[in-house]
Amino acid sequence: MGDRALPAPDRPSAPIAYALWVPEAVRGRGDREVARIAECQRGFVHRSQLLLAGLTPAAIKHRMKTGMLHLGFPNVYLVGRPRVEPLGRETAAVLFLEGHGVLSGLTAAVKLWEAIDLELDRVTITSIGRDARSRRGLRISHGPALARRDLRLRHGLPVTSPARTALDCAGELTVPELEALLGGFRRFVRDAEILAATERWPHAKGVATIRRLLAQDGGPVRTRSEYERRLLRLIRDAQLPAPQVNQLIGGLEVDYVWREQRLVVEFDGFRYHGGRSAFENDRARDRRLALLGYQVLRITARQLDETPLVVIAAIAAMLSRRAAAA
Repeated sequence: MGDRALPAPDRPSAPIAYALWVPEAVRGRGDREVARIAECQRGFVHRSQLLLAGLTPAAIKHRMKTGMLHLGFPNVYLVGRPRVEPLGRETAAVLFLEGHGVLSGLTAAVKLWEAIDLELDRVTITSIGRDARSRRGLRISHGPALARRDLRLRHGLPVTSPARTALDCAGELTVPELEALLGGFRRFVRDAEILAATERWPHAKGVATIRRLLAQDGGPVRTRSEYERRLLRLIRDAQLPAPQVNQLIGGLEVDYVWREQRLVVEFDGFRYHGGRSAFENDRARDRRLALLGYQVLRITARQLDETPLVVIAAIAAMLSRRAAAA
């Protein structure tokens, strides 16, 4: 499913999720019906749905003992399998709040909008009009009321808008991470909309940093890893010409490119570049870029960790040499 804005309740206490995402209605009875509902809800069902499908409390308990049901969050069960599919935990969180919650914060940014790549150990959801407490694997926020413009439906789930999500995350991220997040959101929202959100909540933590990042030359840049953010920070601190980040050249996505100097810098993390196959693929990429007139400089995580000044000096020297040769 794509993302779209849908009407949301004017009253903060109204069930947000039932305005944006309605749990699958029960149409039949028995385990077959439970399986059908679970298929529509990424494997999860709410206890109320099990009861409407004709299962008694004793039957629910029996199915838990036999492995047909696995408890996710209280009153929310994974049906017939211990493996959780993508966005399954997020769906379970929405079910847990029974229509009174919208996915928010880093969960919205990472899992729904995919604006930044971070490891998360819990689902964040904003509760609307319900006194629910956080628990293991679930962080429940009770922030200010959400207006219609703050809400979206994405991948079938209620989620805060990019502008609201950026504001909610600003106080939890480092400055480089926040820049990466804002850069990732540029696919979905204009900078002006995020600035407008900072005007609505001028005292929110991180507002000043958001405004500064949006105002910088070229705006915020999206990076995909901590090492990419560190290298970009080194380039800026050395006052080198600003590169474009994660751009396409001849159908290949490169980490950093200076088009005028026709220089490409690639970061080689072992996770994605280790092994014979990756080695061969990298060399094939370098040949294709060379045919397009680009020189490629490859940098490793160890080099960035141990000799960052050598790395930045090499980039500066190559930029100077390529500029002189142009």
